[in-house]
Amino acid sequence: MKLALLLAATLCVLSSARAQQPAPATATVTLSLWPKGQMPGHGPTGPERELPSKGDNVTRITDINEPAISVFKAPGASKPTPAVIVCPGGAYSILAYNKEGTEITAWLNTIGITGIVLKYRVPGNQDGAFQDLQRALRLVRQNAAQWNIAPNRLGVMGFSAGGHLCARLSTNSDQPTYPKLDAADEGNLRPDFAILVYPAYLSRVPGKVAADLPISAKTPLTFIVHTEDDKSFVIGSKLYHAALDAAKVPNEFFLCATGGHGYGLRSTKEVSVWPKKVQEWLVKSGVQ
Repeated sequence: MKLALLLAATLCVLSSARAQQPAPATATVTLSLWPKGQMPGHGPTGPERELPSKGDNVTRITDINEPAISVFKAPGASKPTPAVIVCPGGAYSILAYNKEGTEITAWLNTIGITGIVLKYRVPGNQDGAFQDLQRALRLVRQNAAQWNIAPNRLGVMGFSAGGHLCARLSTNSDQPTYPKLDAADEGNLRPDFAILVYPAYLSRVPGKVAADLPISAKTPLTFIVHTEDDKSFVIGSKLYHAALDAAKVPNEFFLCATGGHGYGLRSTKEVSVWPKKVQEWLVKSGVQ
């Protein structure tokens, strides 16, 4: 009897986790970030490739030398919608493209938000990735009317290394890193809000926020998700949260005990409620 109850409970938890994962949509628009031959910095020399499956239903891509954005418009919207540029994680080595990219945009669509997946340069190219995110933000603002997006409600959302990338954009919005190429680059570089989910690399020296994240009063409102059992990276989120408070930047820190790292929308642990917490914060903050 006890075994049957345990199995039933396990199936219920797994079913709940699957319910958080909306069916992936098809991108409305896919757009290369850089005019041909004008990408600043460098990219890998070989072709983009997908790594062999590990049996966990995660699409891992690497050797990205043609950065792009894929736009998943919120369905049925009559008025311009908020939008979020989603930055998958992968230690700046790969991108967990479905788990921390297209699955996230599918969820955003269910709450009336246009999701945009950024395919940024990897591996080992943090400065190239940062240029890609800067360019992506400017291109989305330039095309906001065409894509039915509210240009003053455009945020960024990153997972693990992607969380660091979004924090870097949030704290360096007055620091363009490439020469202006066209009209898109007249746009500003400050996102209207940021969502950091189990962000990595927010601290590199004990007790201090990373030097490449100069938090100030100009940093946009921020929501952070982390768990105590992500021991490698949770301290960075705690320090970042404290620095946001010190700078009087509106922010919320959803910190709970269990969940680990790299779960996306697939967690069955305490942190699994993070999407609901984010949605509540977006409403409370006037984004949605």
